[in-house]
Amino acid sequence: MYKALYNSWLNSGKLNEKEIKELKSIAENEKEIEYRFGKELEFGTAGMRGIIGLGTNMMNVHVVKKATQGLAEYIKTLGKDAIKSGVVISYDTRRCSYDFAYATALVLVSNGITAHLFREVHPVPMLSFAVREMKAVAGVMITASHNPKEYNGYKVYGSDGAQMSVESTKEVVKFIDQIGDALSDKILCDESKTKLIKVVSKKIDKKYYKTIKKLCLSKQAVKKIGKNIKLVYTPVHGSGYIPVTTILKKLGILATLVPEQTVKDTEFSTVKVPNPEVKETLALGIKLADFKGADVVFGTDPDCDRLGVAVRNDKGEFVALSGNQTGVLLLDYVLKRLSESKNITKKGFVVKSFVSTSLAKLIADDYGVELIETPVGFKFIGEKIKQLDDTGKREFIFGFEESCGYLRGTHCRDKDAVVASMLFAEMICYYNYMGVGIYQRLMEIYDKYGFVFDTNVSTAYSGLNAMKEMNAVVDKMKEIKIDSLGGVKVLATRDYSKAQKTLADGSVEKIESPPTNAVYYELESGGFVCVRPSGTEPKLKVYYSLKEKDMESATNLFEKVKSDFEKYL
Repeated sequence: MYKALYNSWLNSGKLNEKEIKELKSIAENEKEIEYRFGKELEFGTAGMRGIIGLGTNMMNVHVVKKATQGLAEYIKTLGKDAIKSGVVISYDTRRCSYDFAYATALVLVSNGITAHLFREVHPVPMLSFAVREMKAVAGVMITASHNPKEYNGYKVYGSDGAQMSVESTKEVVKFIDQIGDALSDKILCDESKTKLIKVVSKKIDKKYYKTIKKLCLSKQAVKKIGKNIKLVYTPVHGSGYIPVTTILKKLGILATLVPEQTVKDTEFSTVKVPNPEVKETLALGIKLADFKGADVVFGTDPDCDRLGVAVRNDKGEFVALSGNQTGVLLLDYVLKRLSESKNITKKGFVVKSFVSTSLAKLIADDYGVELIETPVGFKFIGEKIKQLDDTGKREFIFGFEESCGYLRGTHCRDKDAVVASMLFAEMICYYNYMGVGIYQRLMEIYDKYGFVFDTNVSTAYSGLNAMKEMNAVVDKMKEIKIDSLGGVKVLATRDYSKAQKTLADGSVEKIESPPTNAVYYELESGGFVCVRPSGTEPKLKVYYSLKEKDMESATNLFEKVKSDFEKYL
């Protein structure tokens, strides 16, 4: 089947010389042909993400056009107003990003749908903001976020600026499936329609900066300290360069840039992977910070929705904060400043993914703010904002995921590393003003609430059936009853695929959560263990959040819990 599909593409007459040469180069590689044509790249609630190359299971302009045709058919069912309001399209610095963005715009206008294309790279949060500000029916972001350079992706946003809902995605997928092959004549793409593509106005950028600047919580401290703090920033060759430096400059904070990494480089040649969660990705920034005598390093990923941070510890050495630690610092800071200004209301709420640190609840409880948990994926946090804040029932304060994603404000509905950079920079100013360092503040939080050891362990999978194999492992775990891990009692087991949890006594309770394939073990210590397949890369992830009196005790507990849990895996 896959070989026949390979040959049909090769002999279709619809590929250019370069594409034909690429397919001919794998003619003798049966395994490669099977991987590329053995299935179609899945279009899920996070859109598509895959390795760049020709084939139905790869990211290429033909697969992008097919997905866009499906999106166009869906938009047509929404009526004339939706067609006219159109779609905003952005892209980052990855391989083929502009080509995919342009192809998306061309298919849309060929279908009579208004397409607004950014004139240059713009990050995820600015795309989300633009969709809302321009009252567009949808948005498309061409990015593979923090994945390796070989990847690219296609993320779709709804009219609220959040990633498209599960229900709407299913409708789009129905239309995509009706198209058939990615080289089908059903896909409308008329080059003569190029002039119909509209360019997004620069006024949107100005409105974005004006909007997020209002989120500043410590203006006095920033005014007094901002010019003196020493901060190094690297966009890691991505789209964060202009927006992050712009908002910091507007606050009066000047960052020292890592010159080699301000360059738009599709190969991300200075790092192994453009993921700011990884300390090595910040290595050049840390080296420059040591030379300049700076105390903090920021790094953002290619689409600037994730922020990685490194700070000096009590020995003066740089340590990379985990996404959980950065999230805890920002959450504590936001609640502290709102509390000091008496701006926390009973309607306020914060949100985190259920795999993010259990320390967040202790902090939220201390400030009298409700903490809501969602499945992994910032779209679920966006949905909570839509359900509660947009309706006036509640007031959104802060949201975060352990994978370095943070949001304050309702201007966009996805992770915003521009806002996170601004918040962290002003937080430095505030604590410096109070005579406290960032690492010192983190230790104070641990002293107050107890030490929580947070980490995740990933197992990489490969091949055509990687996702199927990972899901099988998680499904197997649902059939095993675990009473304790590392000597700590399991109070309850949550099966998120069924939205229910089973308590130690065997009784079953419903949990409010969209279905997702994950098993979560609530521990008597207040921590948890959770296993789930990643939705963005072929990795099975196990998350550990373990509470103890100090770091040494927590580390010892982790080794015991991990050893026990891996026996079941």
